[in-house]
Amino acid sequence: MKHETRTRAKIGVLVPFTNTNLEADMILMRCPDTTVHFQRLGGYDVEEIPGSDQMAGLGASDISHDLRMIAGVRPDVVLYGCTSATLTHGPGFDAELAAQIKAASGAVSLTAAGSLVAGIKAVAAARVGFSSPYLGEINTQAVEFLAQNGIDTVRCADVGRELGNYGQGELTPDEVFDLACRADHPEAEAIVLSCTDMRAVEAVERIEAHLGKPVVTSNQAMMFCLMRALNLPRHGSLPGRLFDLL
Repeated sequence: MKHETRTRAKIGVLVPFTNTNLEADMILMRCPDTTVHFQRLGGYDVEEIPGSDQMAGLGASDISHDLRMIAGVRPDVVLYGCTSATLTHGPGFDAELAAQIKAASGAVSLTAAGSLVAGIKAVAAARVGFSSPYLGEINTQAVEFLAQNGIDTVRCADVGRELGNYGQGELTPDEVFDLACRADHPEAEAIVLSCTDMRAVEAVERIEAHLGKPVVTSNQAMMFCLMRALNLPRHGSLPGRLFDLL
């Protein structure tokens, strides 16, 4: 018998320890009758520029302790909240990690990268403009990750400078808006903003109004996917056209 709980659903989130925006976004978007529980992940050096090797190392790091900790709240869903940590390895690794988390937690398991793909497919976009605060190599891997999932990137935009682990989260919503606009292309059917520490959620509706296209972000897509998986009702704090599809 399922235990009685004070909320409709408990959301567990695994978040890189220097990430300053994922928690705020999840709390902003959560359904009123849900709770959000966080476990911070190590597995990388805060002093290093977060390039491909560092992010791949995070994805491959041992998270067994973190899974035991988040499983303690008996969550209904567990989110793996770093997009680049799994897309640097490819779709197979991403799916395997989700299965590992599900087996350890007993919960629905969603990754940021997998949710991003699901969100893009939900808005029926086969060609996208892609933008992120990543270094060039990770962007190349991200474009390949999308391609392996049947999504063509017609333009890719980055910030044009190296950002440290805190620098990604320090981009303002105005800077995110400009980055999204640089990713636009006449053939792009949607704009993709990849990174769980980027303040993209706050810019979604402004970008959509300006470009006239749906926007899919890492954090927004995770919330969309968990709400769809748990059959949670739509509410007033959900940004963007993606949530029209619930």
